[in-house]
Parts: sequence; C-alpha cells; structure tokens
Amino acid sequence: MFSSIIACSVDVDGELLLSRVVSKQLGEQLKSKLVDSLQSEGPISAISVCNFDAPNISNTLGENYELEVGRTSLKTRNPANQPDAWETKQLQWFESQLKSGVDVKSLEVHEVLTENNQEVFRYMKAIPVQEPCALCHGKNIPPSVTNKIDTLYPEDQAKGYEIGELRGAFTVKIEL
Repeated sequence: MFSSIIACSVDVDGELLLSRVVSKQLGEQLKSKLVDSLQSEGPISAISVCNFDAPNISNTLGENYELEVGRTSLKTRNPANQPDAWETKQLQWFESQLKSGVDVKSLEVHEVLTENNQEVFRYMKAIPVQEPCALCHGKNIPPSVTNKIDTLYPEDQAKGYEIGELRGAFTVKIEL
C-alpha cells in the first residue's frame, strides 16, 4: 500500500489501524445504504443517503471511536465537507500521485501535527469513483437527478467524474 509516513515522537500504529478500520466502516456503510436506496427507490432517493445518512454515519462512528471522521474533496458537493488546509494539501498530493500512475485505491496518508496546542493524528484514504457514485457524480446524470442535486446543493462542484477517478477522501482526526 502506498502511503506517506511522517516520523514523529509518538507511536501511531494503533491510530493508523483504527483510522483504516473506521474509514473502511464509513465507506462500507455508505455504499451499502446507497446501493439499497438505488435498488429500492432509485437515484433521487440515493441523494438523501449522502445528504442525511452520511453525516449521521460519520457522527456515530466518531462518537463510538472518540475521533472525527468524514469525507472531503477538492470538488465538494456539500459545503460542510470543504477540506481544511492539511486535507487540501493531501488531496493535491493524491492527484499528483495519480498523474504519475499510482492506483487510486492504494492512496492513503497519515501524519502527527500540532493543532491549537494539541497533538493530533491525521489520516486520509482516497475514495475512487465507483459505479453507484457515477449516477450522481458522473458525466451522464439524468435531468431529474441533476435538478434535485442543484436544489440541495446550489454550489455543487462534484459532477463529471468517471469510474476509477479520485472523488475525494475519507478523513480521520484523533487527538493524542
């Protein structure tokens, strides 16, 4: 697995493992809800999964594991998911790695930083565009879906993707 490892005075093996587990859980739960919603009610209902369910899943995982977890992207749909400076830097690094031929599925990064006089462990794992994502984030979005997205997210930047491209990343922050 390709990752950036930053030397630090803190042993972060446990935080790295936890971040991978939580990111995987968030991705699996979100994808499961999306697929169920797509199959039972169609693409317009799937928009509510990302709009309402994804933040709830993130909040529940964060509370259960006592950390912050979420999703971000350089091209956000929901303004609440805007990347901070560290996340922006990592997403730009992911993009540079993709241009050099690295597989999007292998991209992850972690680092220990000091934020507001508190040492924190930061982690990001790339999210590739998958088939269910393309229905709302792809190049050929049905007009009814586009209308719903535009209503919920008037500043949407998250359309035009192809399967396999970098959609964004799962992001985890753990206070040390």
